[in-house]
Amino acid sequence: MNPQNEPICAPATPTGGALCLVRLSGDGVHQITDALAHKHGPGLRRLLDAQGHTIDQAIITHQHAPHSYTGEDTAEISLHGSPYILQETLLRLAQLGCRPALPGEFTQRAFLNHKLDLAQAEAVADLIAADTPAAHQLAIKQLRGSVSQAIKQLQQQLLHLATLLELQLDFADHEDLTLATPQQIEQLAQDTLQRINSLAHTYQQGQAIKQGIPIALVGATNAGKSTLFNQLLGDERAITSPIHGTTRDTIEDNILIHGIKFRLIDTAGLRTTNDPIEQLGIQRTRQAIQQASIILHVTTPHEHTTPPHTQPHQHLITVLNKTDLLHPPPP
Repeated sequence: MNPQNEPICAPATPTGGALCLVRLSGDGVHQITDALAHKHGPGLRRLLDAQGHTIDQAIITHQHAPHSYTGEDTAEISLHGSPYILQETLLRLAQLGCRPALPGEFTQRAFLNHKLDLAQAEAVADLIAADTPAAHQLAIKQLRGSVSQAIKQLQQQLLHLATLLELQLDFADHEDLTLATPQQIEQLAQDTLQRINSLAHTYQQGQAIKQGIPIALVGATNAGKSTLFNQLLGDERAITSPIHGTTRDTIEDNILIHGIKFRLIDTAGLRTTNDPIEQLGIQRTRQAIQQASIILHVTTPHEHTTPPHTQPHQHLITVLNKTDLLHPPPP
């Protein structure tokens, strides 16, 4: 038996539910499930321990290489969700020569057997971790090969560019040969660079969608940043007070807008202070400003503070808060 294809098994579902799924892959897994069950073959079967006692009544399904997720012979056992049943089943599988799978080993085998490329293998982890509609759709597109196809096209374009350059260098003195002009080669190089930059930009967008787009609420003390933070979240997440300098650290929470996750970051107010603890909070505010994609500069009608300096990739939005103070209600 090839060690690379040795039989492995692992639970594919968390314990505690009504059902539990155990997945197997590798050489001889169908024979192993036959030895585990009262009758051979897939279907509803009684699982037996080494003494012939019934462990559970389960459904076994088979897939044959190369038409499976890993490209190997695979099997799935649908058990009842008892932790004891799962433990006894895994023990019996180990006795029959099926070792526990390492983390990610099923997807690793799919990659090694050319069922998935590296980008698609990474998409499997992203799909499992997706917690928003946007992150889910991004992982699905990558799993279906959108990134792989873009990289393939870029590879072909670079190969074409390298070929033209070699021809130009080797046969430039042959006037009877029609070669690409320097202007055409430069244009192709510019197109290739643009495609590379576009692909890099989609990576940054993907990371923002998966991790959440960071929005920093910044401004002077007592400008109402924490109140706005709570209003956007719909929850009393941050302490609010008329006392200046109440917030002394960054507070983060997530909101979902049109299926996209945004990371709201409430920050300590910017001012000159001798308080060492508040100074640390202001330092963290400046770090949050540097890392944010969107900056909400919260100010009030009676306090005209200077917006923070932003980078070209950042978006600055000024929020005029406490506008009710401009026209107070009559007594």
